Amino acid sequence: MESLLIGSSQKPSSPLPFPFPAEICSFPTGHVLKLKCKAFSNVERLYAVPVRLHVKRQNLHDKSIGQRRITLNPRRDSKYIANSTSEHSLESPRPDLNFLPNSVSEHILESEPSKSPWSSVQQALDVFYRFSRPHTVIGTVLSIISVSLLAVEKLSDLSPLFYTGVLEAIVPALLMNIYVVGLNQLTDIEIDKVNKPYLPLASGEYSVTTGMTIVSSFGILSFLLGGVVGSWPLYWALTVSFMLGTAYSINVPFLRWKRFAVLAAMCIFTVRAVIVQVAFFLHVQMHVFGRPALLSKPVIFATAFMSFFSVVIALFKDIPDIVGDKIFGIQSFTVRLGQKKVFWICILLLEMAYAVALFVGVTSPNSWSKLTAVVGHTFLGWLLLNRTKSIDFKSKASITSFYMFIWKVLVLHCSVLSFFHNYRSILYKIPVNV
Repeated sequence: MESLLIGSSQKPSSPLPFPFPAEICSFPTGHVLKLKCKAFSNVERLYAVPVRLHVKRQNLHDKSIGQRRITLNPRRDSKYIANSTSEHSLESPRPDLNFLPNSVSEHILESEPSKSPWSSVQQALDVFYRFSRPHTVIGTVLSIISVSLLAVEKLSDLSPLFYTGVLEAIVPALLMNIYVVGLNQLTDIEIDKVNKPYLPLASGEYSVTTGMTIVSSFGILSFLLGGVVGSWPLYWALTVSFMLGTAYSINVPFLRWKRFAVLAAMCIFTVRAVIVQVAFFLHVQMHVFGRPALLSKPVIFATAFMSFFSVVIALFKDIPDIVGDKIFGIQSFTVRLGQKKVFWICILLLEMAYAVALFVGVTSPNSWSKLTAVVGHTFLGWLLLNRTKSIDFKSKASITSFYMFIWKVLVLHCSVLSFFHNYRSILYKIPVNV
């Protein structure tokens, strides 16, 4: 019996830019070694690389250390040297080993990838799904729905006209969202090879030409649809999002504001806290219902609360990316202050937001508002503190998982806010500005 240990004894000349948890396997000479790659969470699954290594007998007189070039992604032609200190050569049944970015836990690659049309469609959808950054898409959709419901004053407002108006806002907003995140990936390809190698442009699943085509077409379609709708608040929201998203990413003189911590945070704060809350509320209030441009107290409260969340998102998103940001000179707050300091600043800001929400709820003259505000925000504050016990600053997967947890809490808050506002204002006929 002979054993093969991957990841020990000798360090490869070029370390892999992603975690590679593997099992120590033993096998008889001349047999095939199937190497499992385990993913312990949804986040780590993005990094898991299932491969099949065939180990064949060499001539006994050949005692030299074998070297083989292994292509982890043939599209990117990213090659690394695999050193074998035993009398084996590592060979693949194909000239390359495919990098599978959406692998499943404990998956073993035992056959050639399916070439069926349905398999190709699934793969294309998976690649576009990752390109679109789904957590931002979900956050945008639910934020728009939540703030749109704040414009509802009576049960009859929940009409086909309202649902059509909300859909008219969501579709161009999603197109603009994909333009913004896509442009960021186009300008961050080299950084993402370190920070997010699973993204399609960084992994080579999309070419630069494909990325530019998607980004430009989605940006144009967003403005075209916004113009067809004819809502000035909506068009204003799209325009400001386009300008700030472009200034944040594009690498031209005086722009690429993501290099500067304060400017980067201001871009995200303006879009998430102000544009999404105010502009889309006014879209429903003015364009759908034809009412005056007046901001109710729930909208002002939602905007203030989202200000805390937006700053936290702007700060926290850079915590898992500290390695690549340092290499490429991105002066984020995490690079300047360190991961732990920024993390606890984010937790403090969120707890402050819950404290403000509790104060607003306690001072409300309505007992229903008081009860829901106290119970709901106390629970969310406790949930957040309890989740901090599981953070591991040495694990990028753990940090990224916590970042996604913050997005989930944001979605939950938006849902609860809109539900209870409309529940009390419609069913109990309580004025909406309370």
